[in-house]
Amino acid sequence: MQGSRLRIRHFKENDLEDLHRLLSDEEVMRYLEPPFSKEKTTEFLREVGLCDEPLIYAVDNLDGGFVGYVIYHIYEEDSYEIGWVLYKEEWHKGYAQELTQMLIRDAREQHRDLVIDCLPEQETSKQIALSNGFEYRGNVDGCDVYLLRIN
Repeated sequence: MQGSRLRIRHFKENDLEDLHRLLSDEEVMRYLEPPFSKEKTTEFLREVGLCDEPLIYAVDNLDGGFVGYVIYHIYEEDSYEIGWVLYKEEWHKGYAQELTQMLIRDAREQHRDLVIDCLPEQETSKQIALSNGFEYRGNVDGCDVYLLRIN
């Protein structure tokens, strides 16, 4: 998938160093998990990025530079979960908004609803969800759940 400034693609094994730089950053990981070691990043890439049905996809700028990844996978039978994790130097550029709109377009083609699942403190995720028509569905296991009905 390609947007006006970003491209979503399958991960490759040679993305490990870029992914580790992202996942080892304390600020990036603030609302996700403790920062990843190189070993944990390697395992994460293999298990969720390089598997037959990936849970995440790499995001590059149009010059081919890695800027982060998107979460995009089946959530329930008729929905996909979406999210984004970006290098902190790429924050405040509207990239999360652009990625969300790209994933909405794809979900429409797939006839699937979309879900954003985030901690209540993640104000940016909440704002992006609401500005794109997602509805707050409640808190499940400590995470706020937003749903965009497409079907």
